[in-house]
This record gives sequence, structure tokens and C-alpha cells, in this order.
Amino acid sequence: MSSQDENGLGAPCGWRSGPDISHHSVFLKETLQLLVENAVFQATDRNNKVVEWVEPEELEEQLDLRLGEEGITHAALLAYLRGVIRYSVKTGHPYFINQLFSSLDVYGLVGQWVTDALNPSVYTYEVAPVFTIMENEVLSNMASIVGYSQHDGLFAPGGSMANMYGMLLARYRRFPEIKRSGVSGLGRLVAFTSVDAHYSNTKSAMTLGLGADNLVLVNVDEEGRMDVDHLKECIARTKQDGALPFLVTATAGTTVLGAYDPLDAIADVCQAEGLWLHADAAWGGGALLSPKHKHKLRGIHRSDSVTWNPHKLLAAPQQCSVFLTRHLGLLTQCNSASAPYLFQKDKFYDTKYDVGDKHLQCGRRADVLKFWTMWKAKGTKGLERHIDHLFEMTKFFTETIRDREGFRLVLEPQCTNVCFWYEPPSLRGKRNHEQYPQLLNNVAPRIKERMVKTGAMMITYQPLHSRPNFFRLVLQNSQVNAEDMKYFANQIEVLGRDL
Repeated sequence: MSSQDENGLGAPCGWRSGPDISHHSVFLKETLQLLVENAVFQATDRNNKVVEWVEPEELEEQLDLRLGEEGITHAALLAYLRGVIRYSVKTGHPYFINQLFSSLDVYGLVGQWVTDALNPSVYTYEVAPVFTIMENEVLSNMASIVGYSQHDGLFAPGGSMANMYGMLLARYRRFPEIKRSGVSGLGRLVAFTSVDAHYSNTKSAMTLGLGADNLVLVNVDEEGRMDVDHLKECIARTKQDGALPFLVTATAGTTVLGAYDPLDAIADVCQAEGLWLHADAAWGGGALLSPKHKHKLRGIHRSDSVTWNPHKLLAAPQQCSVFLTRHLGLLTQCNSASAPYLFQKDKFYDTKYDVGDKHLQCGRRADVLKFWTMWKAKGTKGLERHIDHLFEMTKFFTETIRDREGFRLVLEPQCTNVCFWYEPPSLRGKRNHEQYPQLLNNVAPRIKERMVKTGAMMITYQPLHSRPNFFRLVLQNSQVNAEDMKYFANQIEVLGRDL
């Protein structure tokens, strides 16, 4: 037997020789080394590419991801994993600014590794004692930062689900009979959000039986914030039509522009009309941790519920999403099914710690540990410094491009979204040309193609309403610095000057 066979690397993965621990220990050590070297350090090195682009058909041939009847050796499996890392997008790279998540936080990563090693499911105290207590601690601190004097909450599998919890609770509180009798006798229920709100609001309306047509989209002002006067008009029109308004979802940090809706003014409307106010702070909620920037969410304490994603502006590992409400016990009243095989009331400990019945899920990951590990390591002050640095870099990039030839801001940033156009030399001075909007619309997709294929960086683009495609730089990674801001502007020039 070769030395490779002796440590299990040359034998099929299902093969056994001696205790399992000896068979797998070398494989685990080799895998951990691969992760640390390739998926952590090399993947966040500015000298390396953000992505090694390969066309789909070619990638299928390169990796050969087909599954077979027999297992493969550990050595072969490691080679496959090396390929997975090689061809995946390095979302922790400082030059990955493509989505509303990025960065690779060492403490969060360690917390995630521990979570996966323990493989818990957080529904009862008896199977997840530490994580149950840990969730209570983190949720209590986040609720206090929001400004709730009392609270309930949970970790959700993404901000979309957290937003749906908001709609679900709003409907239940208004119509508690729905839990047993369903929606058929309630009439037409209507919810409101802005035209720039996250599309999960539409999906929630579809999923919960309202129908997309009964999610009324409210106009926004020139800066992308909900128009409160138009909201009032929409509510009045809905009531005149004989429908039942029950929910307004405001956004604290819209996906594209990063706009903060005027929460205080919207809360006034909801209070006057008896409507539930849900604040979608999935993206912009991180600003609450900064005394310099929390004013952007003034009035959020008046909301009935909040979505807040630490995996976005706070750069916790995916996924880490929180739903909070100031209404004690409502989550359990709305969602509980009291399964007797899981949530027995005659247990030997206080069953108030069995939190699973207020969730829509049964099995549930311990997403809390990655964020708790970060928060414990850095402290609230460390998270504050992270947020302040992101806003400082946002300002630096904005000033870098403000008067730079070829660059034009779409609007002044409210969050860490910087939205801008790049005009190649061929388009400068031609804004009055009839084909200018379409030609400008073509620029961002072409530059995006070039940046991805060269692996230089990843920054997204999109149109919005009548605006042609524009770039959207979004910052969550506190490793980025002033030189990186200059790099982004320089690269766009290099990739687009000949268009």
C-alpha cells in the first residue's frame, strides 16, 4: 500500500481502514489548508482576479461535475474542490462590489465554520441550548438599537422572508381569524410600498394570497424616497374602492439608489390610518450603529416591525437576516402549530426557550453564531468604525468622480450606493443627440463584460425608470481604502475609453 493509500487520500471516500477518525483526519486538514490558502488569502489578494471567467459550456467540461455510481478518492475530491474555488467569484475580494454583500470577515467565517461543524437546528432549547440563548442576546441588542422598548424577533433565511413575516404579522393582527378560516371571507386586502422597494414585497403579496395587483406602488421623489402625499392619496383611493388597507412597507436603504424613506412622516400616516408599518432596513439598517449616520433612519422606533440583514452593510457571512417586532407574543400567536412531538409543555425546563414554533420553518440553521462572533470580537464600537469607514469611502469615491471628465453622478449618495454614468470620449459633448440615451445605455453592459472577462473587478449596473443604464458602486467591505476608490474609477476609464 502506498503512503497515499495509508492516509486515505488515494482510496475511495467510502473505503475504511481502522477508525474513521484516522481515515478522515488528513482529508479534513488538507481541506482546511486549501480553504485558508485558496478561498481566504488568495481570494482576497488584490493581485489576484475577482473571477476567472469561463463560458458555461467550457466550465462544464473543465470541472466535470457529473455524479457517478462509485465514490472517488480523497485526492480526486480535493482536486475538484480546488476547481470549485478557482472558478467561483471571490466575493471577499476588495474589488467585488457587485451586490449588497461582500467582504470576508475572519471572525464571521470562524463562526460559520463552527456552526457547520456542530450542525445544529434551532427550534428547542434541548437541542440548541447555546444558540437559543445567543439568539435572545443578539436580537435584544438589535431591538434596543432600533429603539424598541419591548420586542420579539427571529433569524430568517434572508431579507425576503423577513419582509414576508412583516406582511404576515400585519395581516394577522388586523384579522386574527385568518389563521383558521383563511382569506376567502376577508375581502380585498391592500398593502403599500414604494416603486423602488425590494421585489420581495411583490413576492410576499403573491405568496400570501393578496395578489401582486393588491400591492400598491407609491411614487418616489427625485432622490428615490417614498412620496408621503402620494401614499395618502393611494390609501384614500383604496378605501373609496371598498378595499381594506392594512400595511405600509417603508424602505431604509433602497436596493439601487440607497434611498431612505421618511420614516417619521410615514409613521404619522400609519398611526392616523391604523396601518401596520414595516421598515425594510435590510440594506441600510447598519447605519443605526453609527451616531454619525443613524439619523437617516429617524423614526424607525415607531415601526411595528423591521427587517435588518447583518450580512449586508455589516458584512457578516451569508446568510444572516433578522426580523424584529415591538409586539410581544404576536409571532407565536400568528405562526404556532404546537406540534406535540416537538413542543411538549411538560418538559423538565422552562419551555419559553423553545422558540421554534414562532417560525415558519421547522429545521433552522444557527445563523446567529457568525454574527455573534463578529460582534463579540469587535464590540459595538468596532461595528461603528466599520460603518463610518464605509461612509467615508463612499464620500471619497463620490468626490473622486464628481468633477472627473467622463463621469456623472445620478444623484448624491444617501447610503453607500454611488450611482453614476461613464461617458467614453466618443459620447462627450453629445447629450443633445437623439441617439445619446440609447448609446449611453449600451456603455455599462460593455464595460461590465470587459471587467468580468479580465477579472479586474465586479461592479453592477442597471436602468431605473427612465434613466439609461448606470453603474452602482456599493460598499460593505471595510478593507477597501482610498487607493481602491481610485482603482475603480481608473479601471472604468481603461475598460471604456475606446467604446
